[in-house]
Amino acid sequence: MRLMRFSRAIVFGLLLSFALAGCMPANVQRTPAEIEAAQSAASLAQQGQFEQAAQAYLALAAQSSSRQDHYRLLAAEAWRQEGRIDLAANTLAQIDRQQLSGDEPVRLDLLRAELALSRHDDATALRLTTQPHLVVPTALQPRLLELRARAMAATGDNWGAARSRIQMDSQLTGFDRAQNRQQALALLRKLGIPSLQQRAAAMKPGDRMLSWVNEALSQLGVVVAQSQAALNQPVGTLVPGPAADVREGYKVPAKVALLLPGDGNFAAAGRSIREGFFAAYMHAGHNHAPRPAVRVYNSHGTTAGSIAGYQQAVADGAQFVVGPLTRDDVAAVFSQTALPVPVLALNHPDDRQLPAGDSSEFGLLPENEGAQAADHMIERGLQHAYVIIARDDFAQRAASAFKAEFIARGGQVDGIHVVADFTSALQGMNLGNYTSKPGSSVPASPDTGIFISMRPTDARLLLPQLRVGNVQLPVFATSHVYAGSDDAAANRDLDGVEFCDIPWLFNAQPGLPDHDTIAALLPAARGGAGRLFAFGMDAWNLVPYIDWMRAHPGSYLPGATGQLTANPFGRVRNVLIWAKFHNGLARPLGGSLQINDVPGAAPAPDAQPAPASSTATPGNAASAH
Repeated sequence: MRLMRFSRAIVFGLLLSFALAGCMPANVQRTPAEIEAAQSAASLAQQGQFEQAAQAYLALAAQSSSRQDHYRLLAAEAWRQEGRIDLAANTLAQIDRQQLSGDEPVRLDLLRAELALSRHDDATALRLTTQPHLVVPTALQPRLLELRARAMAATGDNWGAARSRIQMDSQLTGFDRAQNRQQALALLRKLGIPSLQQRAAAMKPGDRMLSWVNEALSQLGVVVAQSQAALNQPVGTLVPGPAADVREGYKVPAKVALLLPGDGNFAAAGRSIREGFFAAYMHAGHNHAPRPAVRVYNSHGTTAGSIAGYQQAVADGAQFVVGPLTRDDVAAVFSQTALPVPVLALNHPDDRQLPAGDSSEFGLLPENEGAQAADHMIERGLQHAYVIIARDDFAQRAASAFKAEFIARGGQVDGIHVVADFTSALQGMNLGNYTSKPGSSVPASPDTGIFISMRPTDARLLLPQLRVGNVQLPVFATSHVYAGSDDAAANRDLDGVEFCDIPWLFNAQPGLPDHDTIAALLPAARGGAGRLFAFGMDAWNLVPYIDWMRAHPGSYLPGATGQLTANPFGRVRNVLIWAKFHNGLARPLGGSLQINDVPGAAPAPDAQPAPASSTATPGNAASAH
């Protein structure tokens, strides 16, 4: 197996630093000629002439009996850099480990372990990489862990190999991290679904391996429960000092590309997201923080257009790309051989793979709504649930996530009914145990609730039928039950229904512009399109903080679509609010999400978005499935 690139890079840097600095026993003096020869050998290595460098180090070893082991080690490392660890075998065999100093014994053991792996001597490699009380310099730890993981995998210990790779995850970046993550998850998948589920059930919520096991299960097609997001500290804390407008974690590239469909089937969604993005971008200038130049690229709503748009943005000097929008387009961009510029994708691909490289994914997912509905019902003391959903993809994905989370939290799903004809929605349902006595308003099953996922028109047909049937159970829904604007006359049949949704529609997130004012000015922010407009606002708001959020678990961004958190895999999740219909009007249950010291990154109420076809210089989305 080819070594990961980071391992060779680390040794190359160490080889040069040690050779140029003359890392030697302190009591031995080198002659000027020896120093010159050592510097010449290091220079050859720096130029990539590793074979010549190895020969030069062997010549030094022959001339210096007191330092021969030091030079032989450098020669062996040069052979390794050439990709010929086999040529280093004889040199390694001649090195006396007792004559080495500093971290040289560790470097020798790593070379010997690598040689052992190349010869399929897995037991020796495992012994060399699992020595007790071994002190390893920070720079060499990723290489040690990778060799250990390879040795464990070769001896059949896939769990131990995966743990070793996960242990070094935080020490890697870019391509190296992406490659290592793919290998760690591949090792976990080899364990199979039953073994992974058993291990996950035995883990505590804070176990580092739990998120990895769940990710592997998800890639195997298992719908797993979502752990509740930790909201410990908002991003954007003001940094003390004279630059009081600078906030912790705020970092923006010089040029940002916005890749959205300007025509085709998703043009309307692209327009709402684009206008929300630029509204937030313009308002962000009020605290005088630096902002990048932003240029819009048309993806045409196709995979070919998305790839071409990404490549053109890179050629134009973009340092960060926001988009594309649909799941297929995101998968196409991520599948490219090279992804030189990180992406904040505005959806999650269907292939269940991790975001590529240092890229991230942000979407308004039905799975997120279903899981949060399950949590909400459990927290209300409901231990039983009956699920009634429409036949569309959104509803079925929400229901699957609801079931997984509800069961994981100790609840029981008594039944799932998919409705084809809402004019006779109760037909085929077994609701006898939930029917109250005629005239009674007391639920027959006080620990039971109904979860629904359907459009407002369907819900308005379902709820009266439940009442006629004396089913007096509380009803909880996804955001699809609310059209995005008040219609008291039409929605009176929905009275009592609680549903999760984004806070901006209800002005429930302090620090953001008034939704009603923006909607009155911009058609792209009205009704259900308001969710996409808010999604676009948060797409910009994430740009300065996404790296910080990924590196600081528990940090969150108070956004238009909810409290935004990012897991280490680069997936952004929005924590929604809960609202309830009363007298036909939808209002948030908890008032507002009052958070102190929120970053000022949302648009002002009268902010006008920049022209979508221009470059702005400082001076599935939800339905795209």
